[in-house]
Amino acid sequence: MYAIVEMQGQQFRAEAGKKLFIHRMEEAEQGKSVEFEKVLLVDNEGAIAVGAPFVEGAKVVCEVLDNTVRGDKVLVFHKKRRKGYKKLNGHRQNFTEVLVKEIIA
Repeated sequence: MYAIVEMQGQQFRAEAGKKLFIHRMEEAEQGKSVEFEKVLLVDNEGAIAVGAPFVEGAKVVCEVLDNTVRGDKVLVFHKKRRKGYKKLNGHRQNFTEVLVKEIIA
């Protein structure tokens, strides 16, 4: 059984026991349980339920494992040829690591 769920503005494929890295949830505390109710699709052994836009009564229950995870550094390089202009910036995205406990559909 899996579900396509919207978390923090992004869509993820959630399965029970799977770890996900979503954009940082400031209000989430480590060890606490969070529920996501924006479920777009649920597949229960071949029986597919598609929402319009969300599946009624479906939700995904997750446990917050870590709220201080940082992603890999992404380098942003700007250059204008023949002008001597170069600029280098780096960015590291903050993530929250969650463990999908169960899918209620």
